[in-house]
Amino acid sequence: MATNNWNIDASHSEIHFKVKHMVISTVSGKFNEFTASAETEDDDFTTAKISFEAKTASIDTGVTDRDAHLRSDDFFNSEKYPELKFTSTEMEKKGEGELLLHGNLTIRETTQPITLNVDFGGTTKDPWGMTRAGFEITGKINRKDFGLKWSQVTEAGNIVVSDEVKLSLNIEMVKAQPATA
Repeated sequence: MATNNWNIDASHSEIHFKVKHMVISTVSGKFNEFTASAETEDDDFTTAKISFEAKTASIDTGVTDRDAHLRSDDFFNSEKYPELKFTSTEMEKKGEGELLLHGNLTIRETTQPITLNVDFGGTTKDPWGMTRAGFEITGKINRKDFGLKWSQVTEAGNIVVSDEVKLSLNIEMVKAQPATA
């Protein structure tokens, strides 16, 4: 079996999250700077070893003051912890085109195991002869498990920011070309 290396096509990928605000609405955000790579046996993604990193300072909710707060020590502390990281431990086949991605997520030097749902869109050749693979990945984490503990309660008793964070990633990977001698 041949080992293939894959790299994320950041211009065709998105790393989004959603969190409840005051229990009544949802705030969305994204990370603008990230990298990812995968190693597979042939093109079999059930064998994938995946590595992902995002720059915490690249967090973007569309509101400058909120983004500054998220970069502060109340949340990511981007100055001290510039990256969050994910490393896979197993890719489990769930059904046709459906996988479970198990791995370790590290935020603020706290590492916790997580499992993500993966919808594999398949592979295709682009007009330049490159092989591409597409994935829709979803999951949930508890932000407090990673040291993102800031919290406030309104006078009415509503929590300002929920603990549960929903993750939504649309990923396109490109197979690296073998080195020529």
